[in-house]
Amino acid sequence: MTYYGGKELATSFRTVRTNTIQIAEEIPEESYSFKPSPDSRSIGQTLSHIGVASAFQSHVHQNHIDSMMKVNFPELIQKTRAEEERPRTKEEIIAFLKAEGDKFATYLESLPESFLSQSVAMMPGTQPAAKSRLELLMSAKEHEMHHRGQLMVMQRMLGLTPHLTRRMQERMARQAAEASANR
Repeated sequence: MTYYGGKELATSFRTVRTNTIQIAEEIPEESYSFKPSPDSRSIGQTLSHIGVASAFQSHVHQNHIDSMMKVNFPELIQKTRAEEERPRTKEEIIAFLKAEGDKFATYLESLPESFLSQSVAMMPGTQPAAKSRLELLMSAKEHEMHHRGQLMVMQRMLGLTPHLTRRMQERMARQAAEASANR
């Protein structure tokens, strides 16, 4: 028996997606075209990329693919790239993040331990040579957190304080006030 399964992964993914959506809501729409460098994705492009990122994991696991050699990468990349590059307003991006996040989290919730423990062979030469479905599905959350970190830096570049930073600052101020009151 494991202590971290589909339900826990879904809860964790929902937390990550909720934080991503809050960032998307707090950044003004006129800043969605902001790029930290010419070769970087814009804020809007990064959010759209996050929205489609779970499509790869969904494809692999919903189709019970047991080897990455069986994935038609060019076709899958073409499909996800077309969806990612579709023009969207801020409101549409947020709705897309919510819908795709709910769909993926609901899928994660449904997965039994027996499925999560299955092994999937990686491409030849990859180390490790195989990974569990659980590890692969966790990578969707890790990938989103990576891009959310980029979004938080972009918020700072725009002069905005990310909500998670504000929460931490508020918590630290409360603790300092409580410590002062107890002296």
